Amino acid sequence: MNLVLMGLPGAGKGTQAEKIVQEYGIPHISTGDMFRAAIKEGTALGLQAKAYMDRGDLVPDEVTIGIVRERLSKDDCQKGFLLDGFPRTVAQAEALEAMLAELGRSIDYVINIEVDKALLMERLTGRRICKECGATYHLVFNPPAKLGVCDKCGGELYQRADDNEETVANRLEVNMKQTQPLLDFYRAKGYLRNINGQQEIEQVFADICELLGGLK
Repeated sequence: MNLVLMGLPGAGKGTQAEKIVQEYGIPHISTGDMFRAAIKEGTALGLQAKAYMDRGDLVPDEVTIGIVRERLSKDDCQKGFLLDGFPRTVAQAEALEAMLAELGRSIDYVINIEVDKALLMERLTGRRICKECGATYHLVFNPPAKLGVCDKCGGELYQRADDNEETVANRLEVNMKQTQPLLDFYRAKGYLRNINGQQEIEQVFADICELLGGLK
């Protein structure tokens, strides 16, 4: 099964990716992992990507797509793959279509985990971290016994600057604008399947398994 996983920050994409990989035995392929592997292996494309990254520049599409091609050609992808973080643009999606066609393959589903923006805000702004031991809490899902105090060491809990409401709201807005054209593209292709990410983790996964049941 050849899958693309999508979802806004806080939607629970990482959790579901782990479960899909474990259940179906396909590799979880993220852009960052691909770049790191290509750089470690010293491939020509990996070295090109490293040069851009070292300068703080975005890696251009032709290099990214080449690295994706190399990764999808590896033996562990013969039974399928779970792409996460690629494609990010319609141009990359079109390149992926062409690449898979050359390999005699195609996408089965694009799984988009949907969560209401207000709930994403709650999930992303509720994190608190201990200044002393680094323990992580969440005001809603994993609160400390005493507000503002670490259960483990009694240290003070704080909110990271990038977890505040303004920063999170901006991050979500940017992500929504970036992903909408991609969702529209895959909807038109007939690949897109929306999954309700506001349920319990196990129910979200059960819905994904129901969708994938015919692909085993």
